Amino acid sequence: MKRYILAIGTLLGLAGPLAAQPSATPPATPAPVGTTALPIGHHRGSVYLSWGYNRDWYTKSDIRFRNTTTDDFDFTFHDAIAHDHASMSDFWKPSNLTVPQYDATMGYMFGDKHDLGIELAWNHLKYVVDDNQVMRAAGQIRGFRFDRDTLVTPDFVHLQHTNGNNYLMVNLVKRQRLLVGRHLALSAIGKVGGGPMITYTIASIFTSHSEGPFRYEGWVAGASAGLRFEIFRYFFLQSDMQGAFANYTNSRIGYDRQTLVTHHFGSAQLTYALGFNVPL
Repeated sequence: MKRYILAIGTLLGLAGPLAAQPSATPPATPAPVGTTALPIGHHRGSVYLSWGYNRDWYTKSDIRFRNTTTDDFDFTFHDAIAHDHASMSDFWKPSNLTVPQYDATMGYMFGDKHDLGIELAWNHLKYVVDDNQVMRAAGQIRGFRFDRDTLVTPDFVHLQHTNGNNYLMVNLVKRQRLLVGRHLALSAIGKVGGGPMITYTIASIFTSHSEGPFRYEGWVAGASAGLRFEIFRYFFLQSDMQGAFANYTNSRIGYDRQTLVTHHFGSAQLTYALGFNVPL
């Protein structure tokens, strides 16, 4: 602080004598409107928004179904296989923008020497357990105990988180500049974060069908790496590969919502997005 006070005092002391002397050089001409003296990416921070779509892959999962209040069963499907559901037909229509598996993000890059940022991301994935697959089923249903390979049809159990398997994540963002030009830049982007899953589950058990509502059903943590191509500082294209661990701890199905479904799985998510950047 003393350094800054001394520097300001020195400048003020020199201002009087300098003002009395004639100018040796003409005043600088201001830069034309619309030009910038700084190369792309050099600013005090920026806010950005992006929108894109994704494809997903899931590990096998052990899925447990329990109801000890309005029924009597507790059983588990082992190594259940599930897939995503891209739903990309007519996605360009405004009414269909949120039908496919989409990603919406809002973030802030601090513009400091570490080139860090923070981001709020909503990843809308879809998770569908394959119907008519043979799985090992073990447990009991109304006193009948079993442990055997079973063909699981929709008349027995059907489960899908398709509206969806939603990851609401707060991410720490790290940017590493790779190539920087006057109007174009290429950067590597890394993220790590986590948050709750706000999920809408569609399911049936013993022909009892249920849909939704949107509710907290568990938590997710993940990390990603990707590339961002910036255009004129204000627009960018980005693609990421994200690995995540999703843990369903509070999913309830059935007409009375008394069947608790618990399971966890890993997911891989490939995203591609268009973004808008606002330098500050």
